[in-house]
Amino acid sequence: MRTLLLSDIHANYPALKAVLADADGEFERAWVLGDTVGYGADPSDCIAAVRDLDATVISGNHELAAIGRISAEDFNPVAREAIEWTANALDDDEREYLQSLPPKQVVDRFTLVHGSPRDPVWEYLGTGPAAVENLEHFQTQACAVGHSHVPFLVRVTADGVAGQVKHSPGQRISLGDDRLYLNPGSVGQPRDRDPRASYALLDPDAWEVEFRRVEYDLALAQTRIREAGLPEFLAERLSIGV
Repeated sequence: MRTLLLSDIHANYPALKAVLADADGEFERAWVLGDTVGYGADPSDCIAAVRDLDATVISGNHELAAIGRISAEDFNPVAREAIEWTANALDDDEREYLQSLPPKQVVDRFTLVHGSPRDPVWEYLGTGPAAVENLEHFQTQACAVGHSHVPFLVRVTADGVAGQVKHSPGQRISLGDDRLYLNPGSVGQPRDRDPRASYALLDPDAWEVEFRRVEYDLALAQTRIREAGLPEFLAERLSIGV
């Protein structure tokens, strides 16, 4: 089943709308790798859109903080202010939904986590020792992660060497035979200096992935943040992708 792979939507509904429009008709199921809420001004619309997809969804650190499962004191001051705002914006049904999300799920050949298999809440994955060390914490060939807000495909060879696979938006890439980590990047707050919304389309049958970038109404997302009284930095960073 062709799979829409989303992560770190961060309550940016204009970005999510653009992604769903871009991918329309090209997928049969969706996976969401945490942090649907936080930072942005439209948590309710984003939660509703994800639920309408009947997606497989896991929790991220921002969901856990917004519902009080982890302390907001562990976040930087800007993130903490946004979490407190989000917690007040959610209704009871939305809180119950976020409470129901697991930190990890296994679907076919993939383990889904937000941070890492070893620490789904906090650890950031890329190349390097953490990628190798985390192999013992999941059993599937592949692991889909979010959290870093940077799209990547990292393969780990049988002799324990982790390497990032170069890719360009729109390019279909074979996932290969090695164990691997796949991050679709962030829908709502990219941090690779490309402000366009980031996501991926996975073809499990062909064992291929396509990373995509989408323009969206960035000015509207910034206006919504400012109207909500959220920190100005959260609006400004969207323009530069950091």
